[in-house]
Amino acid sequence: MEPTFNRDVYQSPTKSLAVGQYMAKVYMWMTIGILLTGMIAMGIASDQELIYTIVSNKILFYGLMIAEFGLVIWLSAGINKMNAAMATSMFLLYAGLNGVTLSVFSLIYTNESIASAFFTTAAGFAGLSLFGFVTKRDLGPVGNFCSMGLWGLVGFSILSIFFPSMMGSMGSQIYGLVGIIVFAGLTAYDTQVIKSMAPHGRDSEAHQKGAIMGALKLYLDFINLFLFILRMSGDRRK
Repeated sequence: MEPTFNRDVYQSPTKSLAVGQYMAKVYMWMTIGILLTGMIAMGIASDQELIYTIVSNKILFYGLMIAEFGLVIWLSAGINKMNAAMATSMFLLYAGLNGVTLSVFSLIYTNESIASAFFTTAAGFAGLSLFGFVTKRDLGPVGNFCSMGLWGLVGFSILSIFFPSMMGSMGSQIYGLVGIIVFAGLTAYDTQVIKSMAPHGRDSEAHQKGAIMGALKLYLDFINLFLFILRMSGDRRK
């Protein structure tokens, strides 16, 4: 069940200050995660032998993807049972593993188009997250719509495995456009939800774990938005 939107955060200067400090920590950890992912991806991409080893070894590649998925589920489901240090370590480990798997895109797209997609994503994400942070309008309906769209994307992806023609020129364009819209909406919505859930007590453990979970949500929004923008605008290597 999604938490309800808490309008009280706009009514108290003390609460507003606490929320601002909390969100600063969320953005800090999200940024650290993205930078870690980017540095690892670039480091691996610069070593042709290493990146081809990862791509050619299907057991290794899919094992990394399964490990990433497992980390996200474990962190999300078990955050209340672990301490802040473990939660932080797991988030950084996930970001690192994601850098390894994302490095393979350097074999598909040119470095220039990857850089362009990244900066486009950063600019768009900043604007969308700022909107989610400052707006007083409840973005719950946007979140619900985008969540349904996300499930639609997952279903379309699964079906395309059995019916590859679905990812033809038109289908691929529609899929990419819908993906951008979905994660653009989720960026604003998740920012608002994270803000509304900001803890106001003095428990540093609760603050850190909450910040890590918020950072993970926004990190996933950023990475997926980047991948869909790259899919739509990236120049493929010849």
